[in-house]
Amino acid sequence: MDMSFDPFSELDRVADNLLQLRRGPRLMPVDLYRNGDQYVLAADLPGIDPGSVDVDVDGQLLTIRAQRTAAQPDGAKWLSQERPYGSYLRQFSLGVGIDRDRISAHYDNGVLSVIVPVSEKAKPRKIEIATQASGSENQPTLTT
Repeated sequence: MDMSFDPFSELDRVADNLLQLRRGPRLMPVDLYRNGDQYVLAADLPGIDPGSVDVDVDGQLLTIRAQRTAAQPDGAKWLSQERPYGSYLRQFSLGVGIDRDRISAHYDNGVLSVIVPVSEKAKPRKIEIATQASGSENQPTLTT
């Protein structure tokens, strides 16, 4: 296999790696939508060991952490290493009306799905309007 060396692309790669080191944890792309009485958060975490994923709720803050470690084959000489490795972090502020005790998560095919149910108190409800069939004995009166 014939491989050519491009010094400018190599400088770009080194600069990108240095910027990523300074930047700290990487952000993970997410989709967030409401489906009926729950919010669904889908986070892309391809190649991440599910055992390294941590989801926790502290007060109003939902935090997702994950770690991707680079493969270290014995005797390998890297020709290119472009896939990002390291820690990933996302935090979301939960509003009022969330049922924190019923939040659940599952990881499938590189996607972490977090289900955030709406609490019963926050669900829309119909208010019945009371009417009086007879007289005005219990109606409020206005005085001027």
